[in-house]
Amino acid sequence: MTAPLDLLDLDPSLTDEERQIRDVVRQLVDDRVRPHVADWYEQGQVPARELAREFGKLGLLGMHLTGYGCAGASAVAYGLACQELEAADSGVRSLVSVQGSLAMFAIWRYGSAEQKQHWLPPMATGEAIGCFGLTEPDHGSDPASMATRARRDGDDWVLTGGKMWITNAPIADVAVIWARTDEGVRGFLVPMDTPGVTAREIHRKMSLRASVTGEIVLDDVRLPADAQLPEAIGLKAPLSCLTEARYGIVWGSVGAARDCLETTLAYATTRTQFGRPLAGFQLTQAKLADMAVELVKGQLLALHLGRLADAQRLRPEQVSVGKLNNVREALAIARQCRTILGANGVSGEYPVMRHANNLESVLTYEGTSEIHQLVVGQRLTGLSAFA
Repeated sequence: MTAPLDLLDLDPSLTDEERQIRDVVRQLVDDRVRPHVADWYEQGQVPARELAREFGKLGLLGMHLTGYGCAGASAVAYGLACQELEAADSGVRSLVSVQGSLAMFAIWRYGSAEQKQHWLPPMATGEAIGCFGLTEPDHGSDPASMATRARRDGDDWVLTGGKMWITNAPIADVAVIWARTDEGVRGFLVPMDTPGVTAREIHRKMSLRASVTGEIVLDDVRLPADAQLPEAIGLKAPLSCLTEARYGIVWGSVGAARDCLETTLAYATTRTQFGRPLAGFQLTQAKLADMAVELVKGQLLALHLGRLADAQRLRPEQVSVGKLNNVREALAIARQCRTILGANGVSGEYPVMRHANNLESVLTYEGTSEIHQLVVGQRLTGLSAFA
């Protein structure tokens, strides 16, 4: 029997392997994450290194990359994994996305043979954790204005500056740091135990509390010449990494929406008010129907983008369409689900408010909604409105 929320019977459009990967990830999440994630969120602490090793054993870290111990899975399979991870919590999906789609992808795509061999195998197993340093305290949506500098000193590089809101930074073994040089923006691999590197965890977050976030300070950090990513030339390199991460968000956000809606559907069919279940009222059914329609539209969009990616035809502005739509609609679904749960909607006993709070961050990171609107607008008009 088709699951109630699979209104369009999308499941048969997946391959057997894709369904198997999705189901294995779902089981891992059910066993390892769901029983604990509410406490992690409330406490603002998550066993990220332990989770990374478990995800590594399953091949989830850099799973869409090939070689170096990576699984070489399809883009759709990777997306389905992101959907299941974020159905548990956005912060847990962020751990996998930053590791695989930002840090590992940057090394895999732009690194030297030696850099790849040194870092990718242990990162694929979760024994080494990576982070991606692009955002700065004063430069979020405008990375072209980054203030972090890298200057040559003999054969070495010396980096000075800071990065902010960096997922995994306080626990990372290596950071992919983007800095301005005399030749333009370049990427560098910075071991976090290098003298002059400090990472401070950011506390008092109201969102993504089951995720480790930090600030990186670079105080005259001296690196050898081979720390530079040799193929990363210009701002297009880090932006291509962001496209990889945004693709995972297209899938992950609908996972959060699905979990909210599944929770709310179960609640509304069992919670009785005025002598009948909440789900028996017309206003409630109208809300549920509208949310279910937006959910399956988001899933269709994610699947279409995944098929384009597997055919090597996916363009950055198409990913912007996916992130803009799916995160926006997922957040709207979470908020609407909260209204059906009433006061229980703000309780940590249910995941809805946690998802809503997390999605407020997902709406902003990897490009705000406004940035993606401008990307789509430039595609439509041929005119850049960024400056």
